[in-house]
Amino acid sequence: MSINSEILKGLVRAIAATQDVEIGCDDCFAEIDRFVELHLEGKNAAEALPLVQAHLQRCRDCREEFNALLLALQASTPQ
Repeated sequence: MSINSEILKGLVRAIAATQDVEIGCDDCFAEIDRFVELHLEGKNAAEALPLVQAHLQRCRDCREEFNALLLALQASTPQ
């Protein structure tokens, strides 16, 4: 079995992006509503919840959840 060079490059990027302290999807999901609320309040959500921010940068599924919740709350908030 040979490894495609693009797959290998992706693995190297993923390994390089790891940090000493990380959260998984379950922990991110538990905090994502708070993260969105801070964002909507104009506060620095990334500074308040840096582990959530880091996870969202790495995880497409959680990023999609964040964007969906953000859009839903923006749509339900009077301008």
